[in-house]
Amino acid sequence: MRAVYSIILLLFFGLFFSQEIKPFDTIKTEKQVVEEIEKANVSTIQKYNPTKAGLYSAVFPGLGQYYNKKYWKIPIVWGAVGTGVGIIVYNDKQYRRYRTAFLAELNGQPHEFDDLPYVDATVLGNTQDRAKRQRDYAIAITGVLYILNIVDAVVDAHLYDQKKDPDLAIKPTIIYDDLGVANGKAGLSLSFRF
Repeated sequence: MRAVYSIILLLFFGLFFSQEIKPFDTIKTEKQVVEEIEKANVSTIQKYNPTKAGLYSAVFPGLGQYYNKKYWKIPIVWGAVGTGVGIIVYNDKQYRRYRTAFLAELNGQPHEFDDLPYVDATVLGNTQDRAKRQRDYAIAITGVLYILNIVDAVVDAHLYDQKKDPDLAIKPTIIYDDLGVANGKAGLSLSFRF
């Protein structure tokens, strides 16, 4: 039994003397520890500059989303703007094609639609106007999509800090009629906690 006590005593003193004793001047106060924690928390919050995100998206669509690290939005932006540009190019080619045929018909010259029956200057003029109108609509819609790309990048950069705010919540709820006449309806509730 004496051997067991000796081993326990030896282990106890080994643990006691293995501790590092710091001088009093290197021990941090509570205030210093709190300051270090606050400094670490501030450095981990990443903020994005909305102006920079907007300028990036204005220069090249999707670059603002790349800056905001929203990589999944880039193909959507490219698809929307690229489709708009493709429709613009197609309708512009059609407009030029029918415009050339329309001018040739007015001047009595041969054109690519000579062999088709019931094609005259009126039909060619209407078709040319329709292609021009569709091209102009495509230009307007593509311009709106381009502007929405910029607005998305700016708003996403501006609201990045609020995304992780637990005091702001949207959750599904059931909305009941005040009079109790109708059944409940599905809805969303927005709650703020102060």
